[in-house]
Amino acid sequence: MEQKAYLTLENGDVFEGYSFGAQTETTGELVFTTAMTGYLETLTDPSYYGQIVCQTFPLIGNYGVIKPDFESKKPALKAYIVREWCQQPSNFRCEGQLDTFLKEAGIPAIYGIDTRHLTKIVREYGVMNARISFEKVSEDVIENEIKPYKIVDAVKSVTCSDFETYQAEDEKFKVVLWDIGAKYNIRRELVKRGCTVTVVPASTTAEQIKALNPDGIMLSNGPGDPEENVEMIAELKKLCDAKIPTFGICLGHQVLALSQGAKTEKLKYGHRGANQPAVEVGTGRVYITSQNHGYAVIASSLPANAKESFINANDGTCEGVTYTDMPAFSVQFHPEACGGPQDTSFLFDRFINMMKEGK
Repeated sequence: MEQKAYLTLENGDVFEGYSFGAQTETTGELVFTTAMTGYLETLTDPSYYGQIVCQTFPLIGNYGVIKPDFESKKPALKAYIVREWCQQPSNFRCEGQLDTFLKEAGIPAIYGIDTRHLTKIVREYGVMNARISFEKVSEDVIENEIKPYKIVDAVKSVTCSDFETYQAEDEKFKVVLWDIGAKYNIRRELVKRGCTVTVVPASTTAEQIKALNPDGIMLSNGPGDPEENVEMIAELKKLCDAKIPTFGICLGHQVLALSQGAKTEKLKYGHRGANQPAVEVGTGRVYITSQNHGYAVIASSLPANAKESFINANDGTCEGVTYTDMPAFSVQFHPEACGGPQDTSFLFDRFINMMKEGK
């Protein structure tokens, strides 16, 4: 017999569905992603730390679980919402079922609700907190448990615990990947271009990174409020003075801007999906990009040494920055996207060329 489950939003709206995955109740920040493929990459993306993720694509689980497609060791999200859960996956690479994977990871999930209606609510009212439970919750729970929920210590919860080095077969460069929630594919893209990558925790100091004598520094994606990372921003500012070629992605883009005196803001419902249009400043060319973020750099706050390089075609928010007084640039979207469009993977080559010039 199917277990009934309820999704209760902080505004009092209730959706009734059925439980799968871990049989547990949880509260988190409700967001949606419009990606039509790559649900395994979504589930294992550390940037979803503390969030309940709703997939707008109606059928999820049809190709099962494929470990080589994971973007981290384990999921960081709080819960998962789908319209229809496929219980009989079919794919030659399939290694297991979604339900089993979620149970093992301790992630509760709910299916059978109107995800289209749910997404329209979030688009209209903005990101809000929600709770998955097995019984309808009281007003007391909404006021005292759901509404007060806040994501804290996001980066500290997903960063690696120690230095890890991944050797390139034909080493051309040494790159430090500052892990503030890094997806595996960032490292893969660097290694296949001849970079030996040393992944370091978020708590690493500027002096420790300089001691590694890197040719370049990669600032990863990650979860949470970028302004929360006060210590890292201070260390990053010191590194910027060292003029080491630097490339930032997503949260890395935001903390790099903060280190230079810019400001960030929380968006109404963020950009999450594989179909976000980014316009390149100067050429006017539009790239379709994969994105997952709830905060953005405020373009008007950029310092004199920074120029906006990409703009979101939908809402005009800042999607990229190039710095004029140091070898550094960053983008809000994911050029390493997998699954998702790879239109902007050339940015890794731009980083490679920057390191060549630095040598």
